[in-house]
Amino acid sequence: MAFPTHSKFVIIGAGVHGLSTAYHLALDLKAAGKGSGADIVILDKGGIASGASGIACGVVRNNYYQPAMRELMAHSVDVWESDMEAYSYHPVGYMQISCESMHGDVAEIYEQQQAIGYDSTFIEGEAACGEYMRGIYDDWQAENITSVLHEKQGGYANNSKAMYGLATKAENEGVRIITGCEVKGFTRANGASSAITAVETTLGDLACDYVVIGAGPWVRDFWNMLELPKTVSIKGKDGVTHDGIGMWTFWQLEEGVLNVDPEMFKTNDGKQPPVMHVDTDAALRSVVDGSVIEEAGKIWGLYYKPDFHFGGVQGGAMPYPVTTPADELDIDPYGPASPEWISSPEFAHMWVSALAHCHKRFEGTMGQYHKEPSGGVGCFTPDSFPVFDEFCENAYILADSNHGYKMIGVGKLVAEHIMGQTSELLKPFRYSRYAEGELHPTSNSPFPWS
Repeated sequence: MAFPTHSKFVIIGAGVHGLSTAYHLALDLKAAGKGSGADIVILDKGGIASGASGIACGVVRNNYYQPAMRELMAHSVDVWESDMEAYSYHPVGYMQISCESMHGDVAEIYEQQQAIGYDSTFIEGEAACGEYMRGIYDDWQAENITSVLHEKQGGYANNSKAMYGLATKAENEGVRIITGCEVKGFTRANGASSAITAVETTLGDLACDYVVIGAGPWVRDFWNMLELPKTVSIKGKDGVTHDGIGMWTFWQLEEGVLNVDPEMFKTNDGKQPPVMHVDTDAALRSVVDGSVIEEAGKIWGLYYKPDFHFGGVQGGAMPYPVTTPADELDIDPYGPASPEWISSPEFAHMWVSALAHCHKRFEGTMGQYHKEPSGGVGCFTPDSFPVFDEFCENAYILADSNHGYKMIGVGKLVAEHIMGQTSELLKPFRYSRYAEGELHPTSNSPFPWS
């Protein structure tokens, strides 16, 4: 089929945001009698789920200290639950298991989850937490745990399988997905308008009426193509405005797989376990030689789950910032020619030792760690929360700040925005929040996205 010369809607990126927006926009156009999926083209320089969405951990959770994030994630969980088979979604739940310094934050999360009707249970106190956890896992042995937030909703999805399911739903509505097509720039309107009139690609120019950019960690490059500001002014809670803050930073996200039978990690009653997230300030000792990896008093964390897609127990730990300046970093964080982005031996040592810190069954498993192209590099905004907003009159940018995969519902809301019905759930993520000082609260979590 020939490369098109015009499409009403051009969506860049065949990952979770691009595919979700295309699918829901196709439904909305048809319902309103204003078009169909045939009016939508998705472009991707690789293929479906060839970027971040294809190697994401796939965790779906509502464990956020920020009210706006909780409400947005509750909406996304509804979308995941709407077609669990197509989305390869496993509603096993999610557990936030924390030390005392995070107790207050997690208690507040629980209270606000109850306020929005999100099903969860909260356990407090070291003895009660230990009893609760051993009721789920006989071999539970993590130390310094004083709160457990057990979300009964949420879980995880098989990453690329879910994206292919979403792509099939979009294509069934007439959406065309063109892979192997790299976007090189944009043609802008003449005169006072800043609107995009065409997308310039390696396969030719594609005239359009509206553009959606859902490019994951490559969002910086599209931001620069549109000549948007490289720095931002941020009004703090004290009313003081701080100028010249870099718009983008990159963090190395390390994940891996313990190459064991996924069936070995089940609950006491033989069921699939919830996704596990543990933050503690107990000393972490090596599962190999007993040496101290993390000193007592310093918070460290990990997350993990059995995953048949990965063929073992998969998860990750705290990321670390990439020190190269954002504008000088030339990344292809998910390409096969980029082995430097695959998890390091230091991560493997820490993560497997952390698994053994939590469960006796993982002791002696260091030799079964398997390097997996999982994690990669995340592109973060100044406050580490998403920017979902419209720019240049007709370009919607989904800068997810590494929250992307779980937010399958954002595409549905962006589709509604394009149709003229902007949701209140998107307003807290507008770009202008920085200058206006409408910032999201921050927690005591060691993870930048929390």
